[in-house]
Amino acid sequence: MASQSEKKPESVFDFTVKDSKGNDIDLSSYKGKVLLIVNVASKCGMTNSNYAELNQLYEKYKDQGLEILAFPCNQFGEEEPGSNDQILDFVCTRFKSEFPIFDKIEVNGENASPLYKFLKSGKWGIFGDDIQWNFAKFLVDKNGQAADRYYPTTSPLTIERDIKKLLEIV
Repeated sequence: MASQSEKKPESVFDFTVKDSKGNDIDLSSYKGKVLLIVNVASKCGMTNSNYAELNQLYEKYKDQGLEILAFPCNQFGEEEPGSNDQILDFVCTRFKSEFPIFDKIEVNGENASPLYKFLKSGKWGIFGDDIQWNFAKFLVDKNGQAADRYYPTTSPLTIERDIKKLLEIV
């Protein structure tokens, strides 16, 4: 992480994050992929619909270059209280999700993940800087730039057209 403080990150590919097992994951390993980055929670009213739809998108587009990166967060109504192992078990058992689940992070405030600080630094107009709730979504292009940001209440399936455009699927 020392290199991150030495130079200003230019894309999400400049970050290293922890997976749910505590291993370092260099996001540059996703270069050339379209990313949907989502802060997730297990006990939110939007959990079932979001995981179900994220699974549908992942199944449909993973072989065409889509990766969904899920970051558990407990900042909103304490709706992600479990350990990483408990979260992983819940997501994999209940929803059979195959996309990567990362280490629990904070997305707002002083202790916000550097990745989320970077994602929020775009020109997002009415959104402002802060993430509003669980399941806020960032669509990232193949160059590691945030192409769009979606409210937590935005259904993942409603952004399929934007995903297809970045994947260059007609």
